[in-house]
Amino acid sequence: IKLEMPTINLDREATALATVPEVVKALESYAVTWQKLISTTLEEELKKVPQGNGPLAEVDLWRERNDALSALTEQTKLPEVQKVLEILQEAESEHIGDLQMVLSDLRKHHVEALDNIKFLSTLERHLKNLIYGTGFNVVLDTIPSLMNALRMVWIISRHYNKDERMVPLMERIAWEISTRVYKVVDLRTLFKEDRAAAKKKIAEAKSTLEQWKKCYFAVRAQIEASGREQHWEFDRKRLFEKTDYMTSVCQDLYDILQIIEEFHNVFGPELKAVTGDPKRIDDLVRAVNGLTNPMEELTFDPFSIESAHDWKLIMEEFKEEVSVENIKQIFVKNFKDPPLYKNHPPVAGAIYWSRSLFYRIKQTIIRFQEVEELLASERGREVKQIYLQVAKRMKEYEDQKYHQWRDGTEQILPLLLKNTLLTSSVTEKPFTTKKSVRFVVNFSPILQEIIIETKYMEQLGFPVPDIARYVALQEDKYLRYINGLKNMLDRYHKLMGTLNEAETKLLDDHIQELWRIFKSGHRRLKWNSLGIGDFIVRCTQAIRKFESLVHHIHNNSEYISNTLLFIESTNLFKFPLPKNGDELPKAKEFFEYLKCERAKDVTHMVRKYSAIPQLLMKVEGRVANTNSGKSPKLTSYYAHWENRIYQVLTQLIVKNLQAFNAAILANVPLFQTEAIFSVPEIILQPNASEIDKMTLQCIRDCVEVTKHFVRWMHGTCIECPPQHVKEDEAITFSFYSDISQNPLIIEQAVLITQNVHKLLASLSKYLKQWKRYHLLWKLDKGIVMERLAAEKPACITFDEELQFYMKVAQEVTQQPSIKDEQCIRLQLAPLVCAVQENARGWVISLGKLLNESAREELFSLQEEIQVGVLSSCC
Repeated sequence: IKLEMPTINLDREATALATVPEVVKALESYAVTWQKLISTTLEEELKKVPQGNGPLAEVDLWRERNDALSALTEQTKLPEVQKVLEILQEAESEHIGDLQMVLSDLRKHHVEALDNIKFLSTLERHLKNLIYGTGFNVVLDTIPSLMNALRMVWIISRHYNKDERMVPLMERIAWEISTRVYKVVDLRTLFKEDRAAAKKKIAEAKSTLEQWKKCYFAVRAQIEASGREQHWEFDRKRLFEKTDYMTSVCQDLYDILQIIEEFHNVFGPELKAVTGDPKRIDDLVRAVNGLTNPMEELTFDPFSIESAHDWKLIMEEFKEEVSVENIKQIFVKNFKDPPLYKNHPPVAGAIYWSRSLFYRIKQTIIRFQEVEELLASERGREVKQIYLQVAKRMKEYEDQKYHQWRDGTEQILPLLLKNTLLTSSVTEKPFTTKKSVRFVVNFSPILQEIIIETKYMEQLGFPVPDIARYVALQEDKYLRYINGLKNMLDRYHKLMGTLNEAETKLLDDHIQELWRIFKSGHRRLKWNSLGIGDFIVRCTQAIRKFESLVHHIHNNSEYISNTLLFIESTNLFKFPLPKNGDELPKAKEFFEYLKCERAKDVTHMVRKYSAIPQLLMKVEGRVANTNSGKSPKLTSYYAHWENRIYQVLTQLIVKNLQAFNAAILANVPLFQTEAIFSVPEIILQPNASEIDKMTLQCIRDCVEVTKHFVRWMHGTCIECPPQHVKEDEAITFSFYSDISQNPLIIEQAVLITQNVHKLLASLSKYLKQWKRYHLLWKLDKGIVMERLAAEKPACITFDEELQFYMKVAQEVTQQPSIKDEQCIRLQLAPLVCAVQENARGWVISLGKLLNESAREELFSLQEEIQVGVLSSCC
């Protein structure tokens, strides 16, 4: 489009040219031409619409409009045009107003086109990805970016910030996305493709359609959250009706592919092996493959909303056919081992399962028949035929199950009713005691199952055998009998479980009596017998009586066990407490104390021990109805307790010796002894030999405690009287003879003796340190003094000797007064005093000698002085 420029000379001033009528008239002619041309151009441009349904068509429209209007706008800016406008303005031409209005419209529409193409250009890259992207992954990645770009256009643009502009653009984008899906998803080839690839394609197509709506609402929420931008309140039907419908179709297609895949997974080699009918499975696979034939031969566009009704009919037909095929598949797969409802018996449960499948398939066919178009179609007739085949097979399956159950029940039920009430089993092999025998209620699970089957069979409408109905009507009575027998036997087995071997032998006659009562239920009474209730009552009464006897025995056993526990836990080495704070008893005093305390405890233990036979006689009275203490029926029971007493006494001695040994080795002194000076040795008081003897005697006294526990006569609980071997010698049979020979006790006694030896040896070694002072008492003071006097030593010699002995006296005072070594405290004070006394004795002797020597020297000096004086006088 080109504006015609004036040919007249316009070099003069506009004001001058405006006064020339010929010039003004000529220029008005040009102005009218320009006005018509611009008006026509604007009118044509505004009438143009995008050439296509996609968003790029709208971009192209604005680009072309901008190009056209830009060309005109640039021409209006030429100097010649501006000079004409100026002249006509000066001349106040009547045409200048219309031309100015047209130029104003041109500028307005040009600015709009320029602004729109500027903003739409920011979308162009995203829109091209939408159209030409290599796969759905590109489209999925593009949609969020595109939606954010649309938001920016909405915010910044002066023209695309209104619904009338933005909605059509978004509608075109939705159309483009729909078209992309439509081109990729071709139902004529979809079901012939690899199923995994086809499922992936449909899933991506559905995700793409959903992404469009999801991103729209995400950006809309962001706009609302910002609080500054104008909200998106667009017509959702225009934006999403098409894509939402296509999404639902894609979901239908995905479901179809998934169902087909599941069918193929089920109808594989494993099912062929299980059913043993590969031809039938192959037929099922062909039927499955034929389910998609109607989709491949559609005469309408499934993605068109106008075809929604037709597509719905296709899907309903598919679902009905799938339902029939699916139920058929379930039946074929599971008829040999059908899944049962909770508490359903095997046969009736299988029939219930088969009927539930039949009702499901029947309801499907009923719905199928309600839509005449489906029933009239060829495919509909095929589905109905499959239904009739499956229903027929299910009926055959039910009849077969029923007849097998009925025939089997009529044969086995009379035999089961002839079972005895009880049966027994041995829990330990080889059979050792009556505890090994367990009685069990002999009510067959098969009989219980028949009762349940009978009830369900009648509910299902099948005729049941008379004997089965009779037994089923007696179910409550049988349950009472079973519970009564189980409770009775549980009580019996619980009682037997509380008995040890000795008690089981003791109660052998009473257990035999119980078994005699059980015998009728074990040998004679059957489940169709009379008198089962009376049998349960007799057994319950007998068990109650037996239970009372067992409780009596256990009460006495508990009392005896407590007595033995008291004896076993007695301390035979009760140590005296220190006197006056920390003063320990001397050795002899210590061992005498142990002996006295032990004697008191032994008296108490023996008194407790002597009461045991009386308790056993009470048991004898209940078990054997005698009170002699020597009942043959209790022989093994007496022996059991005598053996327990032996074990307790053994443990008593072993534990006490172990405790005494531990006390000897512990670093806690129990008694004290003194270190004394016995020329020429330093010894313990009492000496090591005496301490050794006292320890050994203490051990012997501990073991001899068992002499006070007199043994019972064989086969009784009566103490043996003293046996006179000689006239004046009597022997009492006690546990001592056996216990004293026990290796554990001998070992402990030897160990204690060895440890005491080591302890005393350690003390003796310590006392050897004091032998460095042995010269104090080894040398004879008189002889040493005479020899020293004969030598007439100098005073310095006396001083050295005196210093030595005074140092010894001082040194021993710094030695500890006691020495604790394990259980013995060694008192060193007497030894220290003895050494000091000896040292002082030497000091005194040296002092006397020094005194005598000094006096002799003095007297000698006096004589010499006197002799000298006399000589000088003469």
